[in-house]
Formats: sequence, structure tokens, C-alpha cells
Amino acid sequence: MRRVSSELTYRKKAAIILAVLGSEVAAGILRHLSDEQVESLLLEIARLDKVTPELREKIVDEFHRLAQAQDFIAEGGVESARKTLAAAFGDDKAGEMMGRIVGAMQIVPFEFLRRTDPLQVLSFIQDEHPQTIALILAFLPMSQAATILAKLPTDLRGDVAERIAMMEQTPPEVVRKIEAVLEKKMSSVINQEMSKAGGPKALVDLLSRVDRSTERLILDNLSENNPEMAETVKNMMFVFEDIVTLDDRAIQAILKDVDVKDLGTALKGVSDEVSEKVFSNMSERAVNMLKEDMEFMGPVKVRIVEEAQQKIVASIRRLEESGEISVGREEEDVLV
Repeated sequence: MRRVSSELTYRKKAAIILAVLGSEVAAGILRHLSDEQVESLLLEIARLDKVTPELREKIVDEFHRLAQAQDFIAEGGVESARKTLAAAFGDDKAGEMMGRIVGAMQIVPFEFLRRTDPLQVLSFIQDEHPQTIALILAFLPMSQAATILAKLPTDLRGDVAERIAMMEQTPPEVVRKIEAVLEKKMSSVINQEMSKAGGPKALVDLLSRVDRSTERLILDNLSENNPEMAETVKNMMFVFEDIVTLDDRAIQAILKDVDVKDLGTALKGVSDEVSEKVFSNMSERAVNMLKEDMEFMGPVKVRIVEEAQQKIVASIRRLEESGEISVGREEEDVLV
């Protein structure tokens, strides 16, 4: 039987399989997937045109063969699976099936560490080079990585945080070398394509899960060693729409510190929740004047709106650094 057209993505093939299985069986499968995967597959199912019986048969046949290949891999590893498939289908077909199944498996680097207690991982990696620790944390779930980052020695914590923020793409051979160091105690990871992890967003996600003292320590260290990166991270930690999370006293302090024209521009196109949060802390007369100014502006380019919002975010950061307002996660009051 001919191979299914390579133009069909794995996601589209999965959508066809789910459609063939029926809603009851498909629902049982979807319960085991992440929200993002479910949304992605449901969107593909919604986009499906009429599937011909011939195409449906080919995809089901391919799915069956891939399932067989995965069973063989689980039982005896990749090489054992290749030999078994070669005996059953011939060398050419076995090579084709193995190439496709290995490409589809999407095994995550350092998967074996995800099943390990964070404190055990910490004891295992804390003596590694800071770049190695940064790479490992970038691939771990955020909650697990945040726990490990917060427990690292103070001088090491800032160094690792900066390396996470600066990290971009990591060649697979580098990942495999690091895994090789750990494989005596942990599992090995299947070869994969170029992996992207780390970056400023990864550090922001980590900082949102550590305590404020750890956050400040890391940001201070980053500001000293890499001011430009520190500015990028700070900008990503609080966006204009987060203004709805501030209390009225903080909003009033911000309104005193910002230019009215910038405020009107920044409010163009935001949600009602954001604008009402601002308006509720202004006098009726001031609100009416601001609304008139906004109407007089007419359409405004998105770039101009974002620049105005960033000015206000910068003002919010200045007020927080001076201690006039509090921004971020709620913490228990500490007495000194």
C-alpha cells in the first residue's frame, strides 16, 4: 500500500484518526492530552474536508504500522525494533517506518529528570557548570525548575539565571553530551532536531514562581552583569494590561506620574476591564476630558499605542523601585 502523502501533517493525520474512531473513543483519548494539544487537534478536526475512503484507509494503515513500531521499540529498543520490522516488512519498509516513527515521537530532553523530586535533581546537578545547569532547567517544567533555581547557592543562582535568559538554540549534540554525563544514573534521550529552550521568557516564567527576595536578587545580579537583558526581562514581567491587578492607591499614584496624552494613547484598544480600572480612579470631569481626547485622536497605529503603554510601564517600575507602590505577587507581611 502506498505511503500517505507527506503533505499531510502528523496533526491532520491524528485528526482524521480521531474522526474515524468516533466521538466517544476520541473523547477518551483527548482526556490524556494537554489543553494546548486538545485545542490544536479540535481545530484540525473542524478544518477537515471530506476524507475519501481511500485516504482514510491509508491513514489507518499507517497508524497501525506506527503503533507496531512503537511497541517494538518499547519492548527492545530502536535497533531491536528495526530488525523486527525488517524481518516482517523488508529492509526498505522497515527503514521508512523507523524514520517516521522516530521523527514523530517528540521525546523531551531530560525527560527522566521530570519524574524526579526537585531537591534530588538539585543535589545531582548543583556541582555542574552553570551553563549545564541553565540548559537542564530550561528544559524542565517551570514549577520544578523554579524550585531548583531558588535553592541554588546565591552566587550560582544569578549566574544560572543570566545564562537561561541568554540561551537560544542548543544543538542536539550538546544536549546529548550533557545527557551522556547523567546516563549512568538516569535514562538516555532519543536523538532529536534542533531544540529551542531558554530565552528571556523562560526566565520570566521562572521568576514568577520564586519568592520576591529571590526575584530581586536575580534581577539585581542581572542588572549589574547584563543591563540590557535585565531591562528586557523587567519589561516582560509587567505588561500594561496587568494594571488591573494593582490596588486603587497604586493606580492613583501612577496617574499622578504619567502624561495625560500618553495615558489616552495607551488606553486605545484595551479591554473594558483595563479602561474601567483607570477611569474608576479619576474624577468624572477628568474621565470625560480624557475620553474626549481619545475620540479626537482618531485611529492610532499599534506601534504608537505600545510605545505609550511602555512609558507607563516604565513609570510603574520607577514607582515600585522607589517603594511608592507594590507590584507583583502577594506576599505575607514581614515584620522587621
